[in-house]
Amino acid sequence: MGIALSALSLSGCQQSNGDGTFQKVFVNPFISSLDGLAGILGDNYGFAIIIVTIIIRLIIMPFMLKQQKKQQEMKVKMALAKPEIEEIQRKLKEATNLEEKQKIQADMMKVYQKHEINPLNIGCLPLLIQMPFLMGLYYAITSSEEIATHSFLWFSLGQPDLFVTAIAGILYFVQFKVSQSAMPIEQQKQTRFIGLLSPIMIVIFSINAPAALPLYWSVGGLCLILQVLLGQRLYPPQIMQPETKG
Repeated sequence: MGIALSALSLSGCQQSNGDGTFQKVFVNPFISSLDGLAGILGDNYGFAIIIVTIIIRLIIMPFMLKQQKKQQEMKVKMALAKPEIEEIQRKLKEATNLEEKQKIQADMMKVYQKHEINPLNIGCLPLLIQMPFLMGLYYAITSSEEIATHSFLWFSLGQPDLFVTAIAGILYFVQFKVSQSAMPIEQQKQTRFIGLLSPIMIVIFSINAPAALPLYWSVGGLCLILQVLLGQRLYPPQIMQPETKG
């Protein structure tokens, strides 16, 4: 869902003011980086976009992996607490008055405290951290006249390209399926629609955009796939048994 929100934010925002703080702090450094790298690479702005995107993804990857670790820990805790939570939910449905419901809700909080469950602990901080950088790179790519006049491989960076758009959509679909692979079947069904929003939105926003944009998203999607696989390797699903009192 974070990817879909990022795509919506990036594509829905208007071009930033050239004299604004955001432009000076985030956009202009990316423009300089892209121009500098392209110059080193023989005016190859395609490779410059790829390299800068990978660098940004590597910088924010530790924050994203930390979030993935917290999500995995939360799944383990929720699995241990599930029998107690389901019992409390059953009692809550059967409660007939407000006082009884409040008491049952207090019991639910005790279960959360017992298992150290805090859904708010995951938070949106990693998404908030990456957004200024991704938006800065987005604006640098879409506002560069140099990029718009150059080609990369078979396509012009300044013109729409259906094949590059398809690659971006496919990569984000693969990223969604890889992310789902570690989820229980029931949770996969619940997140299916939300997860499909990302590749759909990427394709919609890229289909008429300069090909530099889906190239940027393609590289980002590939980085996300590798990031998810790395997170699954570092933080594999754990099976925990309830503690027994000796």
